[in-house]
Amino acid sequence: MNKKTGLQVLMVFIIIIISAWFYLKYFTKNFEDVKDTPAVEKIDENQNSTSTYIDDINYISTDAKGNKYQITAEQSEIKIENSDIMFLTNVIAYIFIKDSDTVKITSNFGKYNSKNYDTIFSKNVIVVYPGHKITGEYLDFSFLSDIGTMSINVIYQGDKTNLFADKIEMNLSTKDTKIFMYNADEKVLIEGTK
Repeated sequence: MNKKTGLQVLMVFIIIIISAWFYLKYFTKNFEDVKDTPAVEKIDENQNSTSTYIDDINYISTDAKGNKYQITAEQSEIKIENSDIMFLTNVIAYIFIKDSDTVKITSNFGKYNSKNYDTIFSKNVIVVYPGHKITGEYLDFSFLSDIGTMSINVIYQGDKTNLFADKIEMNLSTKDTKIFMYNADEKVLIEGTK
């Protein structure tokens, strides 16, 4: 055997030994080694660590006049830096006005202030009370002043009237309602129903 062939055989043999050692060291473990390995908890890096989430919330508050406000949601997100504000999903609210009708409000999202009970309802907002239905995309409601301002694609449906406007402001205690268009040149559209 010549020198060149002997050197090639020696190199192949060294490569096989190194490969076998590497395989045994890094790619095989016996059963006991796996059993003794402590479990590692997986942490979801996409989860927001600056918020707390609560499912199926229900808050009830009553004012000095005896009016009651109840708000429920499928989920609430509370930011750690401002725990008085809650961001709600799939919201249902009831306003029980003393000696008056109950008002029901539903929306896809809400922003609730637990200190003053002010609530902003957004996306697919529906306000219903006997004989009246108002839909829109944004409702800013203050429980303390009983004022609600509905805006963006507002449609009012009453027993005999449909109304289309940019903004409706309503006082739930007195039932006073103001209807606006943002552009002074545009008119509120009113159509009668049978």
